[in-house]
Amino acid sequence: MKETKKEQMSKTSKKGKSIFISPSILAADFSCLGDEVRKVLELGADMIHFDVMDGVFVPNISFGIPVVESLRKKFDNVFFDVHLMIVEPERYVLDFVKAGGNLITFHIEATRHPHRVIETIKKSGAKAGVALNPGTPVIFLKELFDILDVVLVMSVNPGFYGQEFISSSLKKISELDIIRRENGFNFLIGVDGGLNGENFQKVISAGANILVFGAFLFKGDTQKNFQTVIDKLRIDNSE
Repeated sequence: MKETKKEQMSKTSKKGKSIFISPSILAADFSCLGDEVRKVLELGADMIHFDVMDGVFVPNISFGIPVVESLRKKFDNVFFDVHLMIVEPERYVLDFVKAGGNLITFHIEATRHPHRVIETIKKSGAKAGVALNPGTPVIFLKELFDILDVVLVMSVNPGFYGQEFISSSLKKISELDIIRRENGFNFLIGVDGGLNGENFQKVISAGANILVFGAFLFKGDTQKNFQTVIDKLRIDNSE
């Protein structure tokens, strides 16, 4: 994952896990998207999260390949975290890699051949992730853990930003962390949905590495809220 150059940014919890902040541009102002991305990168974001929705797998339509492609031209060295909430992701994963995606995450519920999709992504040179909806158990990934780079836990039902965090997601994060540690797997655990300044420490304590913030960063006081995250990570380190 791309390392931030901001010296004030602390990304390691007291448990020694690397923590990455991945702002979701779904909640950004699309009339000045490039400026919005630049702002969070300057504040210390480690990557940019793209929520791609097709209106079929989830009840919303967001954006597609042209947005990833156009932002890649402006931010050539930034790590792009592409989250596909679409049916039949195998039809599009290579197109999103070509557009500039560094990590391509698809939903286990959206394809019949997840192993094949992961192999396709990894052979293209990108990292591969699989997302789990709130109602999907961890056991669905049993045969995939050894080849995954990221497991993304959905802590809201996907489709819209600004939803309330589902607290039972913490149990799922902890379960994944135990599986990872006990078996020596190397996948990172991401969390997407409802994260804010009050609950993100709980997901880190449960085992998360990648924090996807949406409305908390883009719909409020971005600089103040981002600093809240940084300051709390510093406190966590000092304990």
